[in-house]
Amino acid sequence: MNIRKKLRNHPEVHTGALNDILFILLLFFLIVSTLANPNVIKVANPKAKSDTKAKQTVVITVDKNQLIYLGQKQIPIGQLEAELGSYLSKETDKPSVVINGDSLSHLGTAIKVMQVIKKLGATPVMAVDNAGVK
Repeated sequence: MNIRKKLRNHPEVHTGALNDILFILLLFFLIVSTLANPNVIKVANPKAKSDTKAKQTVVITVDKNQLIYLGQKQIPIGQLEAELGSYLSKETDKPSVVINGDSLSHLGTAIKVMQVIKKLGATPVMAVDNAGVK
C-alpha cells in the first residue's frame, strides 16, 4: 500500500512583466492625452490679464486671413448662422460659443461672428491667452 502524499505541481503564469508593460502603457497614454490640443487650427490669441474659462459648446476660429472655421470645418460667414444653429439646437441649457481669434485678424470679422451667436441666443466668449502679460 502506497501511503505517500502525491506531490502535484500547480502551474502558474507569472504576470510581473505584464504589469510593468501595462503601467508603462498607461503612463504613455496619460502623457499623450494631456499634450493633445483640440484646437487643430493654429492661431495666435490676443493677450489679456484674465483668462476666459467657459463650458465650450462650440469653438469658432477666425484666422489671420479672415477665414471662419466651425470646429475644424471652414464655412463662409453667410452660412455660419445655419450651421451654428444646428449645433446649438442640441443644447438644453444656454450654450456658450468660444471665439478663437488670431491676433492679426480684423475685429470686424469677430464682431460679425458675435452678432450671429447672440442672434441664436447663445453666449459669445472670446478666447484670449494670458501668457506673457504683466
